[in-house]
Amino acid sequence: MTFSIADLFSQHGEDKFTLHEKHLNNQMVRVLQTIGYDRTYKRAIGQYLYDDAGNEYLDLLSGFGVFAVGRNHPTIVKALTETLNLELPNLVQMDVSLLSGLLAKEILKTTPENLDKMFFCNSGTEAVEAAIKFARYTTKRDKIVFCEHGYHGLTMGSLSLNGEEIFREGFGSLLPGCSSVPFNDLEALEHALKNKDVAAFIVEPIQGKGVNVPDDIYLPEVEKLCKKYGTLFVADEVQTGLGRTGKFWAIEHWNVQPDMICMAKALSGGFVPVGGVAMTTKIMDTVFNRMDRAVVHGSTFSKNNMAMAAGLATLEVMRAEKSVENSALIGNQIISGINALAPKYEFLKEARGKGMMIAIEFQSPKSLTLKAAWAMLEAANKGLFCQMVTIPLFKEYHILTQVAGHGMNVVKLLPPLNLSEKDRDYIIDSFDKVIADTHQVPGSIWDLGKNLASHAIKNKKK
Repeated sequence: MTFSIADLFSQHGEDKFTLHEKHLNNQMVRVLQTIGYDRTYKRAIGQYLYDDAGNEYLDLLSGFGVFAVGRNHPTIVKALTETLNLELPNLVQMDVSLLSGLLAKEILKTTPENLDKMFFCNSGTEAVEAAIKFARYTTKRDKIVFCEHGYHGLTMGSLSLNGEEIFREGFGSLLPGCSSVPFNDLEALEHALKNKDVAAFIVEPIQGKGVNVPDDIYLPEVEKLCKKYGTLFVADEVQTGLGRTGKFWAIEHWNVQPDMICMAKALSGGFVPVGGVAMTTKIMDTVFNRMDRAVVHGSTFSKNNMAMAAGLATLEVMRAEKSVENSALIGNQIISGINALAPKYEFLKEARGKGMMIAIEFQSPKSLTLKAAWAMLEAANKGLFCQMVTIPLFKEYHILTQVAGHGMNVVKLLPPLNLSEKDRDYIIDSFDKVIADTHQVPGSIWDLGKNLASHAIKNKKK
């Protein structure tokens, strides 16, 4: 029997939206069609996507940060092909694998010196679930504290730490003992920890929803408070890690040493899901403290050869191509370039972030005509203005971006770390043109705004 993936694409290349409407999440199809993102992509190389008409798109989402080294990187493809062709024994469960040992060794070279053990899993949310369990067992405490507007995943434990109500709504009672504090608020955190009954404080060094950057004193003081009250400090670097912010780990910006680092996304190279938790020896040895406890936490497909090979190849690519350095250089130039536009445009508040984790925030203008137009959109659905930016960026300039979160006027960029100077200039120029168009009231872009507002109002009535 001959089975061919290429033949399946040839036979069903035009069927993807129909198949999803019939068998998967049809609401996602509706969203794509409504905002005009329903393209059929045929090829992807580096930071670019190509559709069935041969149009090139600059991907500034990188699969929500997965493709840090770009799509279909030849070094990673070669590593995975080689791994398959070697016919290695894989997932021999009564065994330990060489590749997972090598990947653990390489990752721990990059972490703070207090972290010297690794636990592997399949995703970011699994990494957070592991951190919750390990923190509870190590401290013999139940409570977990997280930050408002934080995001840590969507499985039941990590969902309990999700600071956005829209993700939690309707899923019933979640993990008991979880409570939130405002991000960047040390007084609130100390109040939450002072009874010495909190197992862990889990925080994103830079919040993904909105790209909220803390004050410089925040994370160093978090580390001190956690030590003071016997709470484990867990850095969720699933999105911020592996060069995203212009440092290998975002915590390096503040020189802190957490007790655990959760990671995933970019470590996969964009091919095989892989997650992990770096931790202290004390935590590892406390959880796995006897031979009969050697399997008290794990995951069937963790440490599989393909995932480990993808991780090793990704780290090699990042070293060879100086991905972290390029993230810092080009990313910060994009932030500076967008901020240089602010004096020209009333709607543009600021660009912020670190490296290639970038937020572009918009605000209510002062002039009466623009203010009235803004108010019309806000009344229909808070944060709708950003769609008037992202949709023209996509349709007219072939730049793929996203709104940073529900109900906020922030566009978020998570591009591959290999953006070039040419890409940088094109991004800034395209934002300049689109933002200029939003200041033309009335104008064609505001016809789009009225249509978006109409859809939002209709959805509210359903």
